[in-house]
Amino acid sequence: MNKTTLRSATVAMLAGTLLLAGPAQAQYRQVIPNNLAKCAANAGPAVKVTVTGIKASTGTIRIQSYKGTKADWLEKGRWLNRIEARARAGSMTFCLPVPAAGEYGIAVRHDLNGNGDTDLREDGGAMSNNPSINIFNLGKPSYKKTAFNVGSGVTSITLTMKYF
Repeated sequence: MNKTTLRSATVAMLAGTLLLAGPAQAQYRQVIPNNLAKCAANAGPAVKVTVTGIKASTGTIRIQSYKGTKADWLEKGRWLNRIEARARAGSMTFCLPVPAAGEYGIAVRHDLNGNGDTDLREDGGAMSNNPSINIFNLGKPSYKKTAFNVGSGVTSITLTMKYF
């Protein structure tokens, strides 16, 4: 193999490595619109999330999906998809596509006054499997309590908002 052929092979191999590495990094921190069509029949894998008990039509609802692992659950920057929407009192439905079938967790926050900060005395929250949230776990229950299985289709779940 001559130097030109070797150099071309090396460049091609590095380019292929970068292409493979790109999607793995792109899987985190995707802000997406709430497109319920992605949760239609024969769609997926995705999670159709109905959030109930929304206190008021003020502020913002933020819903995020995470891998259902200790390394990812509620870790800063480790969310997969995020949808933000104006809050509507009562219930709201969201569609969160996921990369593949597997274990996931969902976290919801109602920023009641829309200031972008977590105000523990005002804001509300909800998580997949509706675990208890109290002063001892500071709203961060274990991934073991919130993880659920998503198959190749659409998995529907209902989360109940809790306010302190």
